[in-house]
Amino acid sequence: MFVGMTGTTENQQAARRSDATRATILAAARERFAADGYEKVTIRAIARDAKIDPSMVMRYYGNKAGLFAAAVAIDPGLPGLPVEPREEIGRTLVRHFLTLWEENEELTALMRVGATDPAAAERMQSVLREQLIPLARRLGPEPDQAPARAALCASTVLGLALTRYVLRFPASMALGREEIVDWLGPTVQRYLTAPTP
Repeated sequence: MFVGMTGTTENQQAARRSDATRATILAAARERFAADGYEKVTIRAIARDAKIDPSMVMRYYGNKAGLFAAAVAIDPGLPGLPVEPREEIGRTLVRHFLTLWEENEELTALMRVGATDPAAAERMQSVLREQLIPLARRLGPEPDQAPARAALCASTVLGLALTRYVLRFPASMALGREEIVDWLGPTVQRYLTAPTP
């Protein structure tokens, strides 16, 4: 009985060490991918930043593509977003994206890398396909226009993110959250719910 308990404790400790190592690798990878872009990053550089052997990175993630996919795994949670009252969905969506950008550095890293790397661009496009288009389909008057509506919404929130969190334009950074919601909310609302021009 005592041996079994010791084995369980050792397994739990090993699992905690493994989780900590994974978290350290992912943190180093996010910073390195954001700074250098996908093509320039090496497993060795990430391992050096994480202060571990490169073989550990390979053990947990297989290769650079696997590591990148894990480092930029994002879920903006749009299916769970409240859509009522319907006339407020634009403002709700803008607030939601502001919170995501401010609380999740992965999105900023993905934005930087996505501008030049097809794998990162595909990751961002998957969010559009899997979450924003279905939301636009639920809300829009013409379901067949959902891809265009979602693309316009994405251009608005990604444009803000680029100028505020990546390029850090002073005027964009100076805007308060509610100012941004007041400016962009009606535009996103129109893209989602107005009749097609």
